[in-house]
Amino acid sequence: MSLRKPWLFLPSKLAHDLSPYGLELYSLLKGSDTTPVWNPFSFKNLIFKNRLGIAGGVDKNADHLEAWRRVGCGFIEVGTVTPQPQSPNPGVIMNRDVQAQAVWNKMGFPSEGAKEVYYNIKKFKSHASTPVFVNIGKNRVTENADAHKDYSELISHFSDIADTFVVNISSPNTKGLRDLASRENFTAFIAPIRKHYDDLKLTQPLFLKLSPDLDQEGQENVLKGSMDHGFDGFILTNTTLDRTHTPHFPTEGGVSGKPLKEKSIQALNSAKNIILKQNEKKCLISVGGVMTADDVFERISLGADLVQVYSTLVFEGPGFFRKVSKLATLRQQDSAK
Repeated sequence: MSLRKPWLFLPSKLAHDLSPYGLELYSLLKGSDTTPVWNPFSFKNLIFKNRLGIAGGVDKNADHLEAWRRVGCGFIEVGTVTPQPQSPNPGVIMNRDVQAQAVWNKMGFPSEGAKEVYYNIKKFKSHASTPVFVNIGKNRVTENADAHKDYSELISHFSDIADTFVVNISSPNTKGLRDLASRENFTAFIAPIRKHYDDLKLTQPLFLKLSPDLDQEGQENVLKGSMDHGFDGFILTNTTLDRTHTPHFPTEGGVSGKPLKEKSIQALNSAKNIILKQNEKKCLISVGGVMTADDVFERISLGADLVQVYSTLVFEGPGFFRKVSKLATLRQQDSAK
């Protein structure tokens, strides 16, 4: 472990709890009011000055939006937000493996609830143009048969400030949540959400976040079903239950970081091919195992429109965004010679 990354010497939970203070301090000392521009992208009237942002789960309650903007994020995903406040799952909920560059968590959608998150986003959007994605999920006490009601309630709540909605049914940390993506349940879950969205006459893009543990048939079913209901894009992927590279982590909860890289790339390639066959234009966001600047550019070359990071920040810190920006500028200069 490098002395330049002192937080890695701390227990993972303590480092996690202190990280917001580190982020805020870093953004003031090293950040900038100007968002770095590289490989800009636009989609559905949204303008991204660069293609790199944070994934859902990093800033669950939208507490640090200004800091993320100052360190160089091209877009920010907040949440997962639940309608009512709820605490994390009991017991140990996170750990890390520095050598494997892996993070394990079973947080389970801890959230301050929709009202608090709405206030934080509205305050930020009053002066900033950085796109904000709102990742939405159900409260753990809500039965799957009624899950669509939680998602619809959140869409109504954030309808005037969310730049994009991300429907999250792929976290392994809320019991039974992934069952909503099964062939038996998916249409019954997604159809009323889409109808509610249309009834509100919303124009923001609607995204779905997928699990990396779906088999080919399962992924194809979810992708085609989502496109049938007018979804605009996909986030590939959430954390994995696979312990091939991290057998020492508990079987419950999800693993992210470098061990997720192969699954994430496979999901991206598969989704790209399925969408091409459907002859539709959708926005693809790749996340999982993006640990270096070269990884960011690799995902873009493979067809990702946008890229997100989570575990990278645990090991590299918030300076990662400016590091990628500098490399993007150098690559652009080299290509122009």
